[in-house]
Amino acid sequence: MAESILLTTARVSTFNGEFLLTGASGFFFKRDDKLFFVTSRHVVIDEPTKHFPTHIAIELHTDSVNLTGSTQLVVQLYQDAKSEWRQGSDSGGEIDVAAIEIKPGTLPASAVLACFTPEHLQTALGTVEVGSHLLIVGFPLGFHDTMHHLPVVRHAVIASSFGTRFQGQGIFLTDGRTHRGTSGACVVMRDDSLGPALPWRLLGVHSARMDMGGRDLVLDESLGLNSAWYADILMTLTAPRAAMPAQAVSAPATRPAG
Repeated sequence: MAESILLTTARVSTFNGEFLLTGASGFFFKRDDKLFFVTSRHVVIDEPTKHFPTHIAIELHTDSVNLTGSTQLVVQLYQDAKSEWRQGSDSGGEIDVAAIEIKPGTLPASAVLACFTPEHLQTALGTVEVGSHLLIVGFPLGFHDTMHHLPVVRHAVIASSFGTRFQGQGIFLTDGRTHRGTSGACVVMRDDSLGPALPWRLLGVHSARMDMGGRDLVLDESLGLNSAWYADILMTLTAPRAAMPAQAVSAPATRPAG
């Protein structure tokens, strides 16, 4: 059986009708009796690039021993012209995290997965030091173990003061090699105090690579830095609907195919 951290993460594909658009990463988060799939907001909608998928497909394992078995869970992104995902904002603007509730009865009975819970979130910000070792678990450029449907991990370190909002946004920086397709990946740190089932502290949600706008593309290499949104936003996005100030998004009037 694969390590539990690999079973928290699933490959997600976005579609506009029958047209495949993009691939990305995401992970499972369970709060009380509700199950959520978490990914980057720009995976489910991105106005600047005119990325307006109608639904996503999440690849799931169907056997805890024979990992070659898998199935696709299709999740519609809109119902009654309103978004099904939950998103939020703060004083720094919109947060690039989306949480989609997996409705009861839609998850295949044979599905095998591991879930982060609120207990896995980092609450004491001062105990995480700059330079701490991390893993980013995802599907860079869609690359993964195609036979066993497992993600790969990249090593990284915390590259900015953890708990200090970098440039006023709800993000911290990581120093590690990442690629397209890693958007929505969990950013975790080993913590054996959580027990053997899933000994990983969930610190953030990987968003994108960061670079300097004025960098000389010939003389200067890329910074190799990445932004990750603090994972405690999940306590807002997964709160009961009546208590949750997260935003709903209307379906775009037009969603260009392809």
